[in-house]
Amino acid sequence: MQRKTVIFIADSLDNAHKFQQVLSKLDVDVAAGSSAQFKKLLAAHPSHDLVIYEARGDALASVASVETALAEEGTSAMLVIVNDSQLAEFRLPVSCKSDFVVHGASAAECATRIRQLLWPGNEGSSADYIVIDAMTVNLATYQVKVGGEPIDLTYLEYALLAFLVTHPGRTYSRDALLRRVWGFDYYGGSRTVDVHVRRVRAKLGPELAQRLETVRGVGYLWNA
Repeated sequence: MQRKTVIFIADSLDNAHKFQQVLSKLDVDVAAGSSAQFKKLLAAHPSHDLVIYEARGDALASVASVETALAEEGTSAMLVIVNDSQLAEFRLPVSCKSDFVVHGASAAECATRIRQLLWPGNEGSSADYIVIDAMTVNLATYQVKVGGEPIDLTYLEYALLAFLVTHPGRTYSRDALLRRVWGFDYYGGSRTVDVHVRRVRAKLGPELAQRLETVRGVGYLWNA
């Protein structure tokens, strides 16, 4: 999936916190602010792909003004957060691709609706993500984040980590890892595995690195 840019607008801390957690697990860059900062953020990020907007007070008027701004800017999509009490008068924007969630919706529902707007027809499923403590591994996009920040891994470092975390609790010898990760046509020595394990540990940080255990005389395992 292609990385996208999201503008998030909310005046309540509960939605700000929930969507921060949701968006940190997606391949998006986020510009967040209050409703008073909306136009400034819009101008600063003209190539945005999605606006998530918390409708407060007069929902019809506020959403209509955002819809007008997006129609002038281009083809951005819009996800509206509404309260139950606003549903009777609420209507979805018609000049841009749009959807809504009710205030209090689960993080899983919010993530699903965001993916449908950003990557229609290619939404990642929950099986694409492995979350371990502060680490998220996106198997669909080959990206790893720790504490919401992307980790710069080489392809083989990522492949080694992804293989171990998808086979937790099982010890693999260096030769087995060379076959399973590097491929049958790799002719290097087993020390290559040791080097890559050290690099992965260093990039994950001390807490997560403890999970990548060395089994003396055998090889390595990811301790779930």
